[in-house]
Parts: sequence; structure tokens; C-alpha cells
Amino acid sequence: MRIKSLKLALWYCVPALWLNPVLAAEPVGQVAKLNSQTQTAKTLLSINKATAEQLVAIPGIGQKKAEAILTYIKEQGPIKNQQQLTEVKGIGAKLAEKIAAYVSF
Repeated sequence: MRIKSLKLALWYCVPALWLNPVLAAEPVGQVAKLNSQTQTAKTLLSINKATAEQLVAIPGIGQKKAEAILTYIKEQGPIKNQQQLTEVKGIGAKLAEKIAAYVSF
């Protein structure tokens, strides 16, 4: 009986979640791993205002690189473009290009 009830609940509730964007939306404020395919200009992370926790969520950025970015910003001022990002210790042109898909300057 329980299985039948569960099947019915799933049959009616799951499609309702897909059709209702408010119910299907991700919770606000959660830090999740970023995905470049779903990243939009609306959700880009401001690299100059980001915390270490937010930077670590970017693929290719670990705790040390996040701290290096924050140290660079503190000592040199805001990062203005992808080229300037390569001046951060441990970040080369390839990684800067990858990061640029997730951040705004």
C-alpha cells in the first residue's frame, strides 16, 4: 500500500515541480559548485567582492588560490580584467580564461 501511495504522490507532485518555477528553483544563498554551462551574466560572481568561500566554488580555484586572489586585491587594488588576473600568484593564462567564465571584474 505504501509503495502505491508513493508512486501516486510522485506521479502527481514531480511534474508539478517541473511546471512551477517557484517550487523548482534552487534555494537562495546557498554556495554550490558553479557550472559554466548554466552560468549567465546575471549570476556572475564579482571577483573583487567575493569571499574565499565563494571563490573556492569556482572550478580550478582551491583555498590557496582564493587566498592569493584576495591578497592581490588587498595589496594591488581591484582586478579589472582577465589579463590582470594572471598577475595573481599561481594563476596562468589558461586558468584565468577558465575563471573569467564565472566572474565579473
